[in-house]
Amino acid sequence: MNQVVSREKWIDARKQLLSKEKELTKMVDELNTQRRALPWVKVDKEYVFDTPRGKQTLAELFDGRSQLVVYHFMLGPGKVGCVGCSFFADHVDGPNVHLAHHDVTFVAISRAPLPEIQDYKRRMGWRFNWVSSFGSDFNYDYHVSFRKEDLAKGKVYYNFEMTESTIEDLHGTSVFLKDSDGTVYHTYSSYGRGDERGLGAYMILDVTPKGRNETGPNFNLTDWVRRHDEYDESPAKA
Repeated sequence: MNQVVSREKWIDARKQLLSKEKELTKMVDELNTQRRALPWVKVDKEYVFDTPRGKQTLAELFDGRSQLVVYHFMLGPGKVGCVGCSFFADHVDGPNVHLAHHDVTFVAISRAPLPEIQDYKRRMGWRFNWVSSFGSDFNYDYHVSFRKEDLAKGKVYYNFEMTESTIEDLHGTSVFLKDSDGTVYHTYSSYGRGDERGLGAYMILDVTPKGRNETGPNFNLTDWVRRHDEYDESPAKA
């Protein structure tokens, strides 16, 4: 149990923490400025995806906007959607209407065939656009999927370094820009904990006394989170 003090002492402690929070906010602002200043890479390869609208290229996924955010959702052929990715996806539909009115298109991309994606999407009740890269190099080129021969080597290239992995798909976020002449550029990618910026539930948990309370063997969200249709009917109160 934490120390219990008078209101005056609490205010003093809170103001000390507030100064650190403000410092962190300024640091994040500066980091965001540096992120926007990163160089770009021209996308020369043409990627084609299976979508509810038929075959579409990466350029067509922008849907009339100049910025595209791709969430690499872990769903391979014949698999079930990743629990952590499903947690992320639960945060998309609310903000998505605002993104669309701010020149940003959001799309999730997975290797599973489109019918499998649509089945899982219907199950979870999501509305955001989700397309299939089945048969494409897209997931491999952006280092979120790995061929069996790569996994057999013991390490794969993920999160900008060689790391151990035994599964074919991992998660991440990639950002693209399309200029006025239709040229597409890759501007940013993040992996691993980089995707936490999209988890509003984490931001709320972080200000509670117990915080994220992730105490399982992996110390991550999959210690406690479930697909939203797999929780018990009565939420835990203790």
